[in-house]
Amino acid sequence: MTGTAGTTGAAGTLRARTGDPAHGTLAKAADENFPVAPFFLPRAWRHDLMAVYGFARLVDDIGDGDLAPGGADARILGVDADLAGDRSVLLDAFEADLRRVFAGTPRHPLLRRLQPTVRRCSLTPEPFLGLIAANRQDQLVRRYETHDDLLAYCELSANPVGRLVLAVTGTTTPERVRLSDAICTALQIVEHLQDVAEDLGRDRIYLPAEDLKRFHVREADLAADSASASVRALIAYEAQRARELLNEGAPLVGSVNGRLKLLLAGFVAGGRAAIRAIAAAEYDVLPGPPKPGKIRLLHEVGVTLRGEG
Repeated sequence: MTGTAGTTGAAGTLRARTGDPAHGTLAKAADENFPVAPFFLPRAWRHDLMAVYGFARLVDDIGDGDLAPGGADARILGVDADLAGDRSVLLDAFEADLRRVFAGTPRHPLLRRLQPTVRRCSLTPEPFLGLIAANRQDQLVRRYETHDDLLAYCELSANPVGRLVLAVTGTTTPERVRLSDAICTALQIVEHLQDVAEDLGRDRIYLPAEDLKRFHVREADLAADSASASVRALIAYEAQRARELLNEGAPLVGSVNGRLKLLLAGFVAGGRAAIRAIAAAEYDVLPGPPKPGKIRLLHEVGVTLRGEG
């Protein structure tokens, strides 16, 4: 229920090995902090949620330059080989193919998979366009001055996914959208905290500059092998902000019933468990992303279902 940045690993290897853009992209679902389309959901929901995930994951891969070698995605989208490395060109081509989902026949297999979901669930282009806009912004904006600036980015990069989950499950209301936005923004911030080192390697910092100044952290401090006391204090501060947003959005879980309630609890629990993993690492995220274990995640699911936290 968030943006999908920051996960490659074994799934990325699978993508390169198989040469199948759709299969490789969907395989990355297993590496996310949250359950994308768990087994207990109705089959139609699982299919539709994976179709939405495939779109979100692929647009992030384009924006991050993480497409498989060989340019298969570029060829499918009709991008000339000499422009296949230009992310802005690829995003333009991907948007053009997205528009074919709503009027025509898309070229990319992930968008062909998405088309029946769009029609069945009466989805609109806006949330998909928001995710593309977020990745365009990533090509231009690499630092965020204020927390509000970062929240505005999350409005594009994360919140559309939660809105799509509500639309796919037929549970959209204005209040649920508000609560979903809080959860999705929190999950995006948590991913940013887990991926500080990786993002810096892409010359991106998703920690507000005003907070770096407040905690006397320089950009160079984020490139260290281990976090200083000041960096740890900064990460703890941002983690608390994310925790508060998760708590603000958590009533969304109690507003629905059945298997959807369990799915939404999994989203909230994934964020809470990730925050606890960051805390367990004493807020030193620079050696690599702290990840929660399955037992911790299951515990957080229980806590969330009981309305605690």
